[in-house]
Order: sequence, then structure tokens, then C-alpha cells
Amino acid sequence: MNERQPARRPGGRSARVGTQVHQAVTDLISERGYGNFTVGDVAAHAGVADSSIYRRWGNLETLLTDVALTRLNAQSPMPDTGSLAGDLRTYAAQVAREITGPDGPAVLHLAFALSSSGQQGQQAGAALRAERTRQLESMLDRARDRGERAPDAFEVLDHILAPMYIRVLFGMVPLTPDYVDGLVDRLL
Repeated sequence: MNERQPARRPGGRSARVGTQVHQAVTDLISERGYGNFTVGDVAAHAGVADSSIYRRWGNLETLLTDVALTRLNAQSPMPDTGSLAGDLRTYAAQVAREITGPDGPAVLHLAFALSSSGQQGQQAGAALRAERTRQLESMLDRARDRGERAPDAFEVLDHILAPMYIRVLFGMVPLTPDYVDGLVDRLL
């Protein structure tokens, strides 16, 4: 007997629910701020049962950590323009677009709030920094392989990413292309 198994759809309901819940968290952070909503609020906003959220994430802190890590680590491939200056300019412009996009400030506020909220939040912050560092190291290693003098990943974090994050977190002057390029110029 040749019994057919139902075909699994890539993405499917689970992916759709995950996307809806992540968007609901981001929307609620934008509307209410960190710490001002519950799993029930997220479920209602996402149009799912709160039991679905508890089953998948366990608690609100784990869900918030997942949202922050997923959104901030959802990177396009690291640029490979053939020069370190080109790679850094392209990467910095890409990050600037991400963090100033519709959900960018909310996700940055979430990541900041989580990193200062207990052991799990600190672990989430460490995981985010480790992933950003890994991404940067791949770009910097390519530059070194080409014979270019490259800074270390922490210098890129300190001189390019941190100033952009601070400006977005505190609603300061927009991240213009000239400003972003200036950060890269000062580092190099």
C-alpha cells in the first residue's frame, strides 16, 4: 500500500503565527513601550491564542528576546565590494536603513531594555553582540586577506554602530548618508 503523507508546506501556519506575533510585539513596543503589555495583549494584537505563545516561547521575556534577536540579526549578506571602505560604507548604510525603518527604533529599544533586565536579557544581549561580531569579523577577515589594514570588530561597533544606535534610541538628528559615511571615514 502506498500511503501518501501530507506535504509539509514551507513556512505554513507556524511561520505565519511567528510573523504575526513578532509584528504584534514590535507594534506594542512602539505604541506602549517596553514592559507595558502582557502575553494576552500580544496574542490579541496578533490574532492568536495566548496558549500558542506560551507553547512556543514559554513566557513574555523569551518572546521579547526572540523578537529582538531575530529582527536585529536579520541581515542581508555582509557586503563584499572589493575594498574595506566600500564594505563598511555599504554595511553602515544598510544598518542605518534597518534601524530607522518602520520597526527599527522599537526593536532597538527592546534590545536595550532586554539587555538590562535580568540574566535572560543579558544572555540575549550577549547573543546579539556575538552575532554582530561574527558578521563583522567575516567582512574584516576578507579585507585582511586582501592585504588591507582592518580595525577589529569592536572598533566598528564603537565607531560606527554605537553612534547610530544612540542617535536612534534618543531621537537625535537623522542618519543621513553624509553622517554615516563620516563615521566610516573617522574609523578608517
